[in-house]
Amino acid sequence: MPRGYQRIAVLAALAAVGGCFNAPQGGSSSGPAFGNGNVTADSQGGHTVNGTVRVPDGAKTGDLSTVNGSIQVGDDATLAAAQTVNGSITLGNHTSADSLTTVNGSISLEDGARVSHAVRSVNGSLTLHSGADVGGSLINVNGTIDLNAAHVGGGITTANGDITVEGASHVEGGILVQKPPSGWFQFTHEPRIVIGPGSVVTGDLRFDRKVELYVSDKAKIGRVIGATPLRYPGEGPVG
Repeated sequence: MPRGYQRIAVLAALAAVGGCFNAPQGGSSSGPAFGNGNVTADSQGGHTVNGTVRVPDGAKTGDLSTVNGSIQVGDDATLAAAQTVNGSITLGNHTSADSLTTVNGSISLEDGARVSHAVRSVNGSLTLHSGADVGGSLINVNGTIDLNAAHVGGGITTANGDITVEGASHVEGGILVQKPPSGWFQFTHEPRIVIGPGSVVTGDLRFDRKVELYVSDKAKIGRVIGATPLRYPGEGPVG
C-alpha cells in the first residue's frame, strides 16, 4: 500500500474507533484514571470521557485523552501523547509532546511548540505558528494546513485540505495530496497549495488529484508530480 494511503487508512480507523468508543465510567476526576467532566492533568496524565483536559503552564505530565472534549495545554509544558475523538488540541508556547491525534477537531501548535512524532486529524485544520516543530508527519483528510515560520520533518499529507507554507517554513519529506481510498466519498473541492517566499519543501510534491499549486519565485521546492506550478512574485498569489 502506498505511503499516503496507509496514512489515510490509519485516520479512517481512528474515525471508526471514535464512532463506537465506550470508556469506563467512574474513577478519579484528574490524573490517569478515566472519569466524566473537565479534568486537570497531574504528573501521570489526564483522562476523561465527556470534558476538557487541561495542563497548566510549566507542568510535566503523561498521556492525555478525552472522547468528547478538547485538550488544552499551557506554555512551557511537557507531555506524552494526546488524543481526542471529538475536540481540538492546543499546545501552548514552547510546549513539547510526543504525538497529537484527533478525529473531529483542529490542532494548533503555538510559538515554539514541538511534537516529536506525528500530528494527525481526520476532519480538522492543522496550524503551526512561528518556531513550531513537528518531527514526524503532518496529516489530515479534510481541513486547512497552515505553517508560518515552522518546520515539519516527515512531510505533509492530505486528501482535501488547502495547504499554506509561508514565513520561510521548512518541510522535509515533501507534500502528498491524494484521492480518497476506494469506498470513500468523492471530494469536489479543489485543494489550493501555496508555497510562500523563503519557504523550502524538500522531497517530492505529488498530487494524485487536481490542485491549484502556487509557488513563490523566492521559494525552493522538490520535484513536482501531477501538477504544474504557477510561479508568482511578491508576498502571495493573486486570486
